[in-house]
Amino acid sequence: MRRVVCYTLAICGIIAFSGCTFVVQKGRRTDIERIQRLSKQLDEFNKAKQILEERLRQEIADKQVSLAMAEKGLVITFVADVLFDSGKAKLRPELYHTLDKVAQILIENVPQHEIGIEGHTDNEPIKYSGWKSNWELSTARALSVLHYLIDKKGISPHRISAIGYGEYRPVASNDTKEGRKLNRRVEIVILPKVTKVKGSLTEPGESRKIKDFKSPRGMK
Repeated sequence: MRRVVCYTLAICGIIAFSGCTFVVQKGRRTDIERIQRLSKQLDEFNKAKQILEERLRQEIADKQVSLAMAEKGLVITFVADVLFDSGKAKLRPELYHTLDKVAQILIENVPQHEIGIEGHTDNEPIKYSGWKSNWELSTARALSVLHYLIDKKGISPHRISAIGYGEYRPVASNDTKEGRKLNRRVEIVILPKVTKVKGSLTEPGESRKIKDFKSPRGMK
């Protein structure tokens, strides 16, 4: 009975983390093994989040950084105005120590997980900075963080990628100054080692020839 309760709790946590439906068939050993592997990942992410909360306590209190467990993974969000001057993509040296804290967790606590870096802006048109659009600015900022983590902290380039979303994935209204500030951000995402498939979760290495592939939310 105790074992059943443990598996039930594990499944609930994994579903909440992944945003997918997982169907367990009675007696299937492969399902139980998959749950155990996914549960281990969830434990790793929760532990990494706890350590980050401790080491970034002041930055979180100052609202420079926020942490969240999301469908796409463990998200570390930096307010872009803290990392960069207005309209610029060069990292401020005084924020290196904060990125160093994050890099240490990426290296020591989640070394097997890939990392996605996302750049975001508000919807204010580019005027004086020389960028063609917010797409270029958001991408350049994401790449600046990527190169710092690779060149200065030694994170493997095979683990990391960068993308710029411009103004098109806001987390707040662009009608207010505070909302625009929240939308100007860079997110470092620790990615789970699962592929979402309609009706199930498929781990890397399993069959990829599945017609009903379900893309992450917002992707086409």
